[in-house]
Amino acid sequence: MARTIEGGFIIRGLVAALNADGPKSAATQDVVEYRGSRNKSYRRFLDNATTDAHKGTMNSRFAACLCLLILLVWGRYSRAEELVTLRSKDVELVWAPAGGALVRFQLRDDETNPLNWEAAPDLVRRQEAVPVLRGHFLCLDRWGAPSAAEQAHGMPFHGEAPQVAWKVEKSPSSSTGTISAEMSCVLPIAGMRVARRIVLDEAASVALVTERVTNTNKLGRLYNIVQHPSIAPPFLNDETLVDTNAQQGFVQDEPVPASRSSAGRWPKLKIDGGDVDLRRFRSEQTDASQHDVSSFVFAHPEAFGWVAATSPRHKLLLGYVWKTVDYPWLNIWRYRLGGKLAARGLEFGTTGYHQPFPILVRQGPILDRPTYEHLDADEAVSKSYLCFLARVPADFEGVGDLRFEGGAIRLREHRKVNPRIIQLHTRLSLTPP
Repeated sequence: MARTIEGGFIIRGLVAALNADGPKSAATQDVVEYRGSRNKSYRRFLDNATTDAHKGTMNSRFAACLCLLILLVWGRYSRAEELVTLRSKDVELVWAPAGGALVRFQLRDDETNPLNWEAAPDLVRRQEAVPVLRGHFLCLDRWGAPSAAEQAHGMPFHGEAPQVAWKVEKSPSSSTGTISAEMSCVLPIAGMRVARRIVLDEAASVALVTERVTNTNKLGRLYNIVQHPSIAPPFLNDETLVDTNAQQGFVQDEPVPASRSSAGRWPKLKIDGGDVDLRRFRSEQTDASQHDVSSFVFAHPEAFGWVAATSPRHKLLLGYVWKTVDYPWLNIWRYRLGGKLAARGLEFGTTGYHQPFPILVRQGPILDRPTYEHLDADEAVSKSYLCFLARVPADFEGVGDLRFEGGAIRLREHRKVNPRIIQLHTRLSLTPP
């Protein structure tokens, strides 16, 4: 059998069983393939080591241990991982158990992966054996920094969910026109457990993700859950457009608005004293020296919130839709590195205030929306979202409206004259609130 593992380089011919004392035939060996292009010398060395093992100069147990030692010495073992891949005839959806992130969502005949972002060292200090923030990860039990006291007890930025190992509870399998998989994780400091179910429509580029969060503490507690998809170059470029049905909002570095009437309105905000159109993020703009975060709420009648990022250059659109009762906030993060576009976060969740819980409690609701939720002891809550890809024309001007009804996601172009309509028919759905 063969297993595909994302890592630093290729090792082929690893001897099969550690309990084997003699040489095995190639037919009985478990071949492990590490994807990559570097370190050909390792490959030659390991091939030679395996050959020697077959000659009897070293047994297979020693050969396997030696291979493992080489991986550890060169610091690449922590980056080697088996990925959870849901693959239809048109789409590939890939999740990393290390940190639980969605790291690849792409059409199979297109190499463009909008979610190829990975946190640079200037944002997050790399730690050995701790997954790096990347792609679309889950912020839980918080969004942003812990308090000083919580940090002293080991609570990380954005909570434990993106920094723990997730367990694959159910490998991808097909049934009644869908492909599904299940993952879970435990957050020891937060005292929470997460069960995730992923369903990919075999006939459409649409996936449904449901996460059930359980408070395993003996007491109730405050918490936040924020989905953190981040797009990056080359999908993110000077032409990329971000659209949403969010309305009033504010910049995190500015005072909290006292009311909706005093708040900014999507897509225009004042950032660093200048007027900014958040639909676009260009290299030559000087409105952000490094990064900024702005947060928005939806109109009261809106049952569904949505956000879409369009790259006309790639003729590709990435979108999300969710129930506003589940996620009442949309947070937009813009990040430059070395003066160049590096990332845009399309973050939807239960809070729009990037602060520790003591400050959230003192602040109270913002723009008539809560900034945290409560889970009683042993209580559980489930929240879902749809993510989708769509092909668009090279002159597509972004999304002006999104409707999710009648078994289809209907996108209307963001232009006044003859807007084009793009429809994605799917068997997946979000139950109306």
